[in-house]
Amino acid sequence: MKLKILIATRNRGKLAELERLLSVYIDGAEVELLTLDDVGFTGEIEENGETFAENAMIKAKAAAEYSGLISVGDDSGLCVYALDGEPGVRSARYAGEGHDDAANNAKLLEKLKGVSYREAAFVCAMACVFPKGCGLEGEPIEVEGRCEGEILCHPRGEGGFGYDPLFWYDEYGETFAELSKDDKNAISHRGAAAAKLCHVISERVSAALETENKEYYIQTAGVPALACRRYPDDNADRQGRDR
Repeated sequence: MKLKILIATRNRGKLAELERLLSVYIDGAEVELLTLDDVGFTGEIEENGETFAENAMIKAKAAAEYSGLISVGDDSGLCVYALDGEPGVRSARYAGEGHDDAANNAKLLEKLKGVSYREAAFVCAMACVFPKGCGLEGEPIEVEGRCEGEILCHPRGEGGFGYDPLFWYDEYGETFAELSKDDKNAISHRGAAAAKLCHVISERVSAALETENKEYYIQTAGVPALACRRYPDDNADRQGRDR
């Protein structure tokens, strides 16, 4: 079974992670991942939800309605407990529209000045919508992944994106920006959510394949095996058998 899955994002860093996490294969199916740019979606999807889960579903539904493809939306961010969950759903726009990761990090450090309790969590919500005719139908999927850590006073590391240089993962003794891509994927909030998503999609693929096999069995039940056999040159083969 071949599936095309549309990832409702233009964020290249996020897309690269999802490509590695969802990979090109979900058990029982070859998977091709597409972006909004790949399907010619030029508009903006308004993320006006109050939670990561709401925003993920908004994006997945918009992408599915436009493309008719299985569509995955995700929303993720950093929640700092001492700041009542900030920056939360505004993680990408914490310093205001048009500002970059460095500005967001600077604002976070400013708000945490003099704060000793710096525990935080990266949270990722993913939603997957299955429009009619997409090859896999069913109710939308919603999953969530979390990774607990704490915020440093100064950035460390050159990798990753977003708040990765500030997010300290104690078990590995490194920030997310210092981890290898494989190590980060193994423990990250996005990795946890993607693993759950892949598991549910794999179950649907297995169910669909089982249904296809049952339908094939019903259609061919009682038909002799030779009647189903195909020859390169059917007429020539018959003549050879007749002699």
